[in-house]
Amino acid sequence: MPILEHPAYPPATLLCLESLVPCRESQVSMLLSIFGERQQLSFPSIFIYGHTSSGKTYVMKTLLNTLQLPHVFVNCVECFTSRLLLEEILIQLHNGSSETKQASPVPCDTFNDFVRLFKQALTSQNLQDQTVYVVLDRAEQLREMEANVLPAFLRLQELTDRNVTVILLSEIVWEMFRPNTGCFEPFILYFPDYSIGHLQKILSQNHPPEYSADFYSAYINILLGVFYMVCRDLKELQHLAALNFSKYCEPVVRREAKERDTRKLWKNIEPHLKKAMQTVYLREISSSQWERLQCEEEEPGQIKGLSAHAHVELPYYSKFLLIAAYLASYNPARTDKRFFLKHHGKIKKTNFMKKHEKTSNHLLGPKPFPLDRLLAILYSIVDNRVAPTANIFSQHIYCGHDENWTIC
Repeated sequence: MPILEHPAYPPATLLCLESLVPCRESQVSMLLSIFGERQQLSFPSIFIYGHTSSGKTYVMKTLLNTLQLPHVFVNCVECFTSRLLLEEILIQLHNGSSETKQASPVPCDTFNDFVRLFKQALTSQNLQDQTVYVVLDRAEQLREMEANVLPAFLRLQELTDRNVTVILLSEIVWEMFRPNTGCFEPFILYFPDYSIGHLQKILSQNHPPEYSADFYSAYINILLGVFYMVCRDLKELQHLAALNFSKYCEPVVRREAKERDTRKLWKNIEPHLKKAMQTVYLREISSSQWERLQCEEEEPGQIKGLSAHAHVELPYYSKFLLIAAYLASYNPARTDKRFFLKHHGKIKKTNFMKKHEKTSNHLLGPKPFPLDRLLAILYSIVDNRVAPTANIFSQHIYCGHDENWTIC
């Protein structure tokens, strides 16, 4: 039974779309509900976020191309200035495709010029009665541009008085985007990481035609059993699956085992997967060099790689809060002016400082510190300006003191 259903699109098209985006049916169904029909007014801006290789870019490209919706797709890393970004949007809108690269018809220096030219482009392309989607991939780069670029894109539908939806794709949360002065809040959609079952299903679809689907699925199951705790990046797992499959097939090719002899196949490939685990994410050697290395009988030297445990990433401000707490715990308060002020003036070395010069603060252990000092150090070590929001205060670690804090 098909999962994706929408009255505006043929069932055959939705069935094709469903087969192209496995394990992302719920997100695609949500996007279809937001998009509505072609002539309906859609949501002004959508913010889609998730970790690397969670299918954000692929799903958006596949959805827009399969349904043949008018859209513009721009990578903000390639268009690293506001002028390049605005002109690239106009170029793709005029050409109707990103494949043809031509100069912008009119230079676009300001966002006011962009709004005027954008409306002209929609009129020339006869897109007044359809929703046009402007997709900005790697949207975190917008934070490095002028302060008015991000708020203007979020309200592009209001500024142009046209049916346009701006879609931001990013790997970081919306709280890292929101300006201190406030802005129009987009609709937020999260793409979770693929589970081990999802990865098994997606990777098993790429089985070679000369082998059965069950044989390749058993190989993927072995591969994920080894690498899932270290690597959950779909692209990296696809690379590892293609790289080591020939070694897995060797006993079958030499007729030493059958496709169902899982134990023999596992014993043959186990040492090679252990070698590959040392170089996950590292491209120190090419694929051909790695295959030659597999053919060697002697053990290669230990290659510096990732830990066998999953890497857990702390939230952005939590990392700086821990650093600030560490600095406040192990440094005396009298040294803050010297360490965290750019123009602190000349500081005399008193006899007291010389007396304790040889005593390491790490040997004395962490000291309690007031909350105001923690926040002052936090504001000085973070590059951008930090607003004292509830999100910051909710991440503090309280350790039982009435007025003082200490690192745990």
